[in-house]
Amino acid sequence: MKRITQFDGLYGDSLARPDGEYLFSELLETRSRTFDWVVHPHIHPHLFQVFYIETGEVAFQGPPVQTQQLQGPCVLLIPPAALHGFTYSTDVTGRILTLSDSLVEALFAPSSGLASLLHQVWYVTTFEPPYSAAFVLDLVEQIDAELFADMPEKRTMLQAYLHQLFIVLHRLINQNNDDQAAPHTQAIVHFRQFQRQLRQATAASTVAEIASELAITPVHLNRVCRLVANKSASQLMQEHITNEARKYLTYTSYSVSEIAYLLDFEYPNYFAKFFRKHTGVSPTAFREQHAGGG
Repeated sequence: MKRITQFDGLYGDSLARPDGEYLFSELLETRSRTFDWVVHPHIHPHLFQVFYIETGEVAFQGPPVQTQQLQGPCVLLIPPAALHGFTYSTDVTGRILTLSDSLVEALFAPSSGLASLLHQVWYVTTFEPPYSAAFVLDLVEQIDAELFADMPEKRTMLQAYLHQLFIVLHRLINQNNDDQAAPHTQAIVHFRQFQRQLRQATAASTVAEIASELAITPVHLNRVCRLVANKSASQLMQEHITNEARKYLTYTSYSVSEIAYLLDFEYPNYFAKFFRKHTGVSPTAFREQHAGGG
């Protein structure tokens, strides 16, 4: 089975680890041109993206093998953990806003209708009064201008702009909402709940325990993980533990034994064996290779 590429940061940046306040704006054509107008299907576990396509055409690919042909002006909303890829025409122009999942969740009260934007891919292909395509683009550009300016109360102004943008998009989606069916909406909801549980997982955690916390069966949890991330729940848990170990080894002075116990391994040699299996090197060798990484 082909593995889906995952980026914690922007597409093509395998090293970035954005924080909870992450907000970035860029021209759509800048990154797309770098990759010869083809962005292969991938996921961002913790990033929400708004694509404003001003001119040109795009073939949007979403899960599982679904392609939507779109033409500017249009808007695409990609929630965290949603598979997406693009093939652009060479004359495409537009902008991309990227926000951390925690920043977006802070903007939307769970009971708000806006929260529905978090759980599936949405697209706006027609703009009806009072919200023209130019009106939406102006909001996106105001966010871009504020983000890169140095003005008093910058954070408050950005929150106000973002609230306005998402309210407008929510209204347009309600106007546009014809065939935007979402057969995988519930799977994405469960996957994001799984990701939250995963942040507290240790080597002693089991798939069955996490599935129980989510009130679903382990079989269902594995089905969700394979649908959204093309990996089993166990694989994702092992990746989490491996990444946590890497961080401890790179950025702390804890001994290998201390890290083993912090990650809830029964014995340090179990941790060493696990780490070598998943990285190809021992914890000590990894630390030596990444000395000064902090």
